[in-house]
Amino acid sequence: MRRQVPVHLQDLQLRFYRTNGPVLPSQPLLLPGMSAAGVLRSRRVLQQLLPGLLASMSRRYSLDVAAPLLRTQGYVDGSWISAASVFPVLDPATGQELARVSDCGPAEAKQAVEAAHRAFQTWKGTAAKERSVLLRRWFDLMMLHQEDLAKIITFECGKPLQEARGEVAYSASFLDWFSEEARRIYGDIVPSSFKDRKLLLLKQPVGVASIITPWNFPSAMISRKVGAALAAGCTVVVKPAEDTPLSALALAELAEQAGIPPGVVNVVPCSRDRAPSVGQVLCSDPMVAKVSFTGSTATGKVLLKMAADSVKRVSMELGGNAPFIVFDSADVDLAVGGAMVSKFRNSGQTCVCSNRFLVQSRVYDRFLDKLGRAMDSQLHLGHGSEPGTTQGPLINSRAAEKVVHQISDAVSHGARVLRGGARLNGSFMEPTLLADVTTDMLCTQEETFGPLVPVLRLFLLAGRQSDLAGGRGPGGGHGGGQRGSHVGPRGPVWWSQTVGFGSRGF
Repeated sequence: MRRQVPVHLQDLQLRFYRTNGPVLPSQPLLLPGMSAAGVLRSRRVLQQLLPGLLASMSRRYSLDVAAPLLRTQGYVDGSWISAASVFPVLDPATGQELARVSDCGPAEAKQAVEAAHRAFQTWKGTAAKERSVLLRRWFDLMMLHQEDLAKIITFECGKPLQEARGEVAYSASFLDWFSEEARRIYGDIVPSSFKDRKLLLLKQPVGVASIITPWNFPSAMISRKVGAALAAGCTVVVKPAEDTPLSALALAELAEQAGIPPGVVNVVPCSRDRAPSVGQVLCSDPMVAKVSFTGSTATGKVLLKMAADSVKRVSMELGGNAPFIVFDSADVDLAVGGAMVSKFRNSGQTCVCSNRFLVQSRVYDRFLDKLGRAMDSQLHLGHGSEPGTTQGPLINSRAAEKVVHQISDAVSHGARVLRGGARLNGSFMEPTLLADVTTDMLCTQEETFGPLVPVLRLFLLAGRQSDLAGGRGPGGGHGGGQRGSHVGPRGPVWWSQTVGFGSRGF
């Protein structure tokens, strides 16, 4: 049996936005930083971008997946539980409702923590081989249902179906890996300073782990954390992002089918309004021994404060501002290819997306020209389920508003819009290329999480007056011969060698 959730696009009206209100796509979008030639280029790009969206207007989409996988209740102690209220899960491409999910609160979170704590007393003593077998069954079930899991990701997250399929394979690979690692949690014997003694080191599970995951990889970020915890003998309570709870609940369904005991895996979905109170329980309850979070730096700071009172073990994967650096010696074609991959995956919504592009002056104009042409030919907006779509929507209207704000700020400070620059209906955003960007613009100081490419011209690479002064962390490379440079007045010396494009974290 399969369950279909209809999504209508017949009322989708494409609009572009500027300061004085919406304009029709047939009208040129003229931003303060855009020249007449830029307007013409923008219109040509629109002619290439819009067909996918316009075709979508006559389509009727449905999330057609196996009924058991489309769960809408919380999962606690091996049972599917309802909460006092529900919250909607929307398709970000259309704004249409996919499902109504139980809006768990502090009471359900506490219930899940208690269930995980009880289950831990047995699970920690389970033989490593048995844990390995159960994780392998979970992996097998993910691979069996990978197409349905990919559809769920596309509809609730917005990413193109091909990318969603890749995420499912990536997600399942963690369970595959940790199913084998569960058998290899070895201890050690350390030589002692005393002749008649030996030091024996044992690795033991810490207890209940709270797993708080983001929306941009709603499946992989769960299996990556939960797979490791279960392999080590820990039990978990998962709080998925409010935008994408369906993937987490589908994984819980498959965990149950795999035979993972009640209470070992628990999932408490909740709305944005209830997230702070649920997070408080998951980060401060005395029965929780470990907190693992992937998300924004601001939220990470809040969770760290919550966990500090009871001195919990904490793992944080937070936001960044990774630069993509192109030296004069680079192979520009290779650099452009790398830029397309590193920027536009999931419409720029990944934690490893390059955020600011630093290009030396001799290749600056050539890089911009080639990158703009690649954007014109390779990027196609549309619903993620359409075969030709490479760029889906941003996750919600707040995400689109942030990108629009960064573009407006950059243009007000002198940046030029070479491609895109417009927000479309809902949370769709045109892939945008900015030139003449400087370090005082928001797009170089904040993580964007959207399809915005701000390109800075570099003249000086070393010393206190370096164009990279204040740069925060590596994220790009160069495709020429061996090269090195100081980055920032007190930063590390980064080196790259001829290994092809894609050197990262030198």
